[in-house]
Amino acid sequence: MKRTLLAATLACVGSASAYAADLAFNPATAYTEQSTQVNGQQVDYRAYEGIVYVAKPVDAAYQQMNVYIPAAYFKGEKINGFTAETAPIFLPNQIGGYMPAKPGQPGPDRRAGNTPNSILVALSRGYVVASPGARGRTQQYGKAPAAIVDLKAAVRYLRLNDARMPGNAEKIISNGTSAGGALSALLGASGNSADYAQHLKALGAADARDDIFAVSAYCPISILEQADAAYEWQFNGVNDYQKIQMTQIDYNVERQLIKGTQTPAQQKLSDALKPAFPAYVNTLGLKNAAGAALMLDEKGNGSFKNHVAAYLVQSAQKALDAGKDLSAQSWLTIRDGKVLAADFDVYAKSVGRQKTAPAFDDVALGSGENQLFGTDKVDKQHFTAFGLANSTVKGATRADARTVRLMNPMHYIGQAQNSPHWRIRVGTNDRDTSLAIATILATKVANSGKPVDFAMPWGVPHSGDYDLDELFTWMDGISR
Repeated sequence: MKRTLLAATLACVGSASAYAADLAFNPATAYTEQSTQVNGQQVDYRAYEGIVYVAKPVDAAYQQMNVYIPAAYFKGEKINGFTAETAPIFLPNQIGGYMPAKPGQPGPDRRAGNTPNSILVALSRGYVVASPGARGRTQQYGKAPAAIVDLKAAVRYLRLNDARMPGNAEKIISNGTSAGGALSALLGASGNSADYAQHLKALGAADARDDIFAVSAYCPISILEQADAAYEWQFNGVNDYQKIQMTQIDYNVERQLIKGTQTPAQQKLSDALKPAFPAYVNTLGLKNAAGAALMLDEKGNGSFKNHVAAYLVQSAQKALDAGKDLSAQSWLTIRDGKVLAADFDVYAKSVGRQKTAPAFDDVALGSGENQLFGTDKVDKQHFTAFGLANSTVKGATRADARTVRLMNPMHYIGQAQNSPHWRIRVGTNDRDTSLAIATILATKVANSGKPVDFAMPWGVPHSGDYDLDELFTWMDGISR
């Protein structure tokens, strides 16, 4: 059926603006034929770029996506065992820092020594690629929940056009890093939730489902309401920091390192935030793989802390088995080639603090997340009771609870139509948020009955797409 409809569509003609307006994808129109080498393999593909995925865009420069389709599928050929009808759709977003993001393009990844980026690797392995752009916090109409609404609208576009384009819209696999990783997770958690309906309707999003097949999330900056407490649970008592200041120049996110020491006032805020984290964890009812409860006492110690540390042990053991010298890691207990334990408190001191307290809901409204939760009239707002109560900004306001909820996947895991497959990575050298955040997310998904491939790669900082061979091997495995 899909092949017949695709052939019929190929006979159609129309302008790019027409199919953007009526949301009908036309594979015969407005594409370029491109070719490149990926690891010595020639990859030929069609590039459909600048497709506006909503009928009533607020900002068409960002509410568009680029679609790349292996040329073999227009010839009835197979790649990696996939056909035009069965090829999964890889959905990588380019979002960082909750800033506006243009759609991704095939090319070298400058973060990884100019090796082929995830889009090129996906094409070489037979995936159809749809990379959506999205609005972001620095725009008047890019505040929460704009980015997740845009990603949902992009998914709906792909589902609407499943019969018109190669690729299987029942196998959409989202990928993102940092804020993009958080949005990838949120996209997978909140499938078809009615909570977003009014926002999607206002954009003229396609009348189609927005659940996805799988989630790949690198270092997700997520669970924002609890992120301050989680950060101080991990780093309380560590006062020297190396802070990253993030700006956007010509659509590229630039980071600048700033060193310092927390002020007495910031240390006091850290002391106040740390006790709030055990109270939150203990409300979640989390369990480990053996079914044992994961809890924390008033001092922040307990089975949940041991659970997080166990992932560090696993990571260290893998590194040790690969020949890494871990003798300098004073927080590890190693004997006879086996990593026996990880002291989480010593680990935190070793890896070091990156952000001052509060790390996310800044009392001076100076964080990117404060801007994320602004409105079209108020650029920055607090989004926690603690942030507002300790605000140093006269007349500061707090984001409404509904908007904050729309950005947190924890409210939807086990409630909405969740993705059946999950892969989450956060490096052992990541200090942008507490390791607890990704651990909570992975554990909550696992407790809901979904398989989760969760790991903390050794020595990896806040980054993504560093293990594309492993990622696509996982994707191949769940897609067949």
